[in-house]
Amino acid sequence: MSDSKKTALITGASEGIGLELSRIFAREGYHLVLVARNKEKLLALGEELSTRCGVNVRVIPKDLSVRSAPDEIFAELSDSGVEIHTLVNNAGYTVYGPFAENDIEDESKMLEVLIWAPTKLTKLFLPGMIVRGAGQVLNTASTGSFIPCPYEALYCAAKAYVLFFSEGIAEEVAGSGVTVTALCPGATRTRFFERSSTENLRVLQIGSMSAEAVAEIGYRALVRRRRYVVAGIQNQILVWSTKLLPRRAIVKVAERAMR
Repeated sequence: MSDSKKTALITGASEGIGLELSRIFAREGYHLVLVARNKEKLLALGEELSTRCGVNVRVIPKDLSVRSAPDEIFAELSDSGVEIHTLVNNAGYTVYGPFAENDIEDESKMLEVLIWAPTKLTKLFLPGMIVRGAGQVLNTASTGSFIPCPYEALYCAAKAYVLFFSEGIAEEVAGSGVTVTALCPGATRTRFFERSSTENLRVLQIGSMSAEAVAEIGYRALVRRRRYVVAGIQNQILVWSTKLLPRRAIVKVAERAMR
């Protein structure tokens, strides 16, 4: 990765929104560092993108629920002299069910992926961007960042953290040449719900978006230096309605949707 093209690091790159973001960044001429647990999928995607788009692709198979993973990623890239212009913190999954009944170890691993990994990766890569006077961070949050959700209480609380974290540091780096954007999708047609055995949630029957559409919205928001974007008109209306309804009513509606 020695030429003048910029390099984007994308977590959760093997499927869903992360896969589509990887395709978009390759299409736009970025070299890529792809991070996910599934090495085979990463290698296949890397071969696809390097052949089709003529970009260099490095794959780093890592489980971001392991606390040391962000440091290991940073060390590998630093040792190779790879500068990251765009950091995309996209990896994520949910643990569905009543908080009192869910397994705490499963929830702890989820919080490592949703909170610690993007926090630590941003901590590691942001200073270099500031020094160079150029860089971008895209964090995948959620419409759940705005709505407390029964049966996904920890997930939505974590996504609220991602949104607030993104907006806070976006203001800190304003004027430095570095931007921070939070992408807030609603229900998206990926393996996300299959992984948590929640394919039959009522919220999915109301309407969902494709991963391709969500990724395009996120990329455009990043290019336009927006601090956050809610993907899709229906989701924008949903988020807007939370400003009008009493909080208790919002939670009751969320409970029915997430049942």
